[in-house]
Amino acid sequence: MTTAHLMNNYGQRKMTLAKGEGAWVWDTQGRRYLDCVSGIAVCGLGHCHPEITRVIQEQAATLVHTSNLYNISWQERLADLLCQTGGMERAFFCNSGAEANEAAIKLARLKAYAKGISAPEIIVMDDAFHGRTLATLSATSGAKVQKGFAPLVTGFIRVPYGDAEAVAAAGTANTVAVLVEPIQGEAGINIPASDYLPRLRELCDSNDWLLMLDEIQSGNGRTGTFFAWQHSGAAPDVLTTAKGLGNGLPIGACLARGEAAEFFSAGSHGSTYGGNPLVCRVAHRVVEIINEEHLAPRAKQLGSWLVSEFRQRLTDHAGVKDIRGAGLMLAIEMHADCGDLVGLAAEQGLLINVTGGNRVRLLPPLTFTDSQAEQMVKTLVPLIATWQGTQA
Repeated sequence: MTTAHLMNNYGQRKMTLAKGEGAWVWDTQGRRYLDCVSGIAVCGLGHCHPEITRVIQEQAATLVHTSNLYNISWQERLADLLCQTGGMERAFFCNSGAEANEAAIKLARLKAYAKGISAPEIIVMDDAFHGRTLATLSATSGAKVQKGFAPLVTGFIRVPYGDAEAVAAAGTANTVAVLVEPIQGEAGINIPASDYLPRLRELCDSNDWLLMLDEIQSGNGRTGTFFAWQHSGAAPDVLTTAKGLGNGLPIGACLARGEAAEFFSAGSHGSTYGGNPLVCRVAHRVVEIINEEHLAPRAKQLGSWLVSEFRQRLTDHAGVKDIRGAGLMLAIEMHADCGDLVGLAAEQGLLINVTGGNRVRLLPPLTFTDSQAEQMVKTLVPLIATWQGTQA
């Protein structure tokens, strides 16, 4: 087999993974790796979780797809469970995080339409990542990911992340919403001050804006609560999630409450595959397992230990700029580009990710054991401590 007929948007990839079990994966050469990325925060329950495998098999033998021309009982049950878990009222299901954010943007546009605003604005943040459709790419920050795709969708006003007063200053008569990640993932696990989301909630309430939270990466138990906003109590009007919701199956959700829950009407939005019986039944079981096994508080406990260990062992290293985390959403920021650490770690049987050029991002499964966490630390610390890379 070759990659000759694949488009080159992912570049050259050196490894082919063939098998997974829990936090472990094996390549086609039979070599085993400890997966500290989880498919980019997707496989929160680990690979080939026995209960998820059972549910997939059972539903695949029953009914996979019907389209949304018909009621889907598992879609209704998942909507009930997610809304109960997240304090929301209604759900729209799609196939990815980008599609969930696209739905949120359309809800904001419908609010503008209802208010008679013809040129609506959504306030977004520096270093944000919301997806790669044209609208979500326009909401995303960075010339690199936007290059070549002009003209972008208009109506996005960008301000510094973590600065609520910059949001207040940027608002105009055309502003209808604020779209923000409670914790920025692709930017390298940027964690705002604890009063940031509550202040945004106040601003949205006083200005009749929608507070729209992108929890594609931070949701589904990863940060220590089921959704990251629950740390602060600043409930959104619109919430999007995906990644860990399906444990590998493609599903996204746009949740809403209040007036935003009523903006979509019959025919105003849709998805052929979105919310089919297979993905919804699996996602329903994923949410149940996260709740039943208390994996969110477990993530908080283990994440705190990992941050403490990394800080104790690496804070004094000249190459390390910062170590931070929220639950099992962790970053070790270096002073210089450190992309070569990915290959060096793989040679030691560890799969990690580097984002933003200089941030080692760690997103292990929520089912990570103490011994696996210790192995990650014992393997990664010496690599970083002895790494020279491109440092001056």
